[in-house]
Amino acid sequence: MKPLVDLTGKRGLIVGIANDKSIAAGCAQAFAACGARLGITYLNDKAKDWVAPVAEHLNAEWIAPCDVREPGQLEELFAKVEREWSGLDFLLHSIAFAPREDLHGRVTDSSAEGFGMAMDVSCHSFLRMAKLAEPLMKDGGCLLCVTFYGSERVVAHYNLMGPVKAALESATRYVAAELGPKGIRAHAISPGPIATRAASGIDRFDELLARAAADTPGHRPVEIEDVGALAAFLVSDAARRITGTIIPVDNGQHLLA
Repeated sequence: MKPLVDLTGKRGLIVGIANDKSIAAGCAQAFAACGARLGITYLNDKAKDWVAPVAEHLNAEWIAPCDVREPGQLEELFAKVEREWSGLDFLLHSIAFAPREDLHGRVTDSSAEGFGMAMDVSCHSFLRMAKLAEPLMKDGGCLLCVTFYGSERVVAHYNLMGPVKAALESATRYVAAELGPKGIRAHAISPGPIATRAASGIDRFDELLARAAADTPGHRPVEIEDVGALAAFLVSDAARRITGTIIPVDNGQHLLA
């Protein structure tokens, strides 16, 4: 009998690894441990120095650049997926960005340019990836993105990313509904605070991390391996009847007012 989470032969695209401490790296590690074949992206040449060792450690079949702000680069990435594999079984979108001045200020004061950029990189890029993945998922598949409970509650210093992540969660539900007839599922995973490079851009993030560990029912910080375990299950055939969910991995933080 096969193990419940068996990804043997499944082809997965991982977008968003910055280094070995990234949430995307924890997910990629779980995918690889379950037998998946991986393609991994890096933001630019500077980031490649950090991402390439992770990809090598996980025996990724290839790596490629992906900056969703660069015209044509996302399309070229999916063209590479088709050339390398002729299809795709799952995708992880784990990227987010907001200009520092907008991220550290009040949502009320956010600039139209900063808000638009944050929405484009952090949310609309997931829709673009879903559209490009759709024709490659001929036998169905799974699309994952990463959110945070600051989307539904006001979290001090999370600021602009709150409404942006709320939009991402709504987009995930619509993608799940629209692509469901083709057997393509979509989920947003909502981890508790994790000390990643991306999170370090949030003002006073260390305080948020400490509060989460102290106040949650589990009284322990969430680790990237915890997120990876859920991600591997969601993209597996064991979760084939589950779609359109926003699933917390936060030691119960979402329970608290």
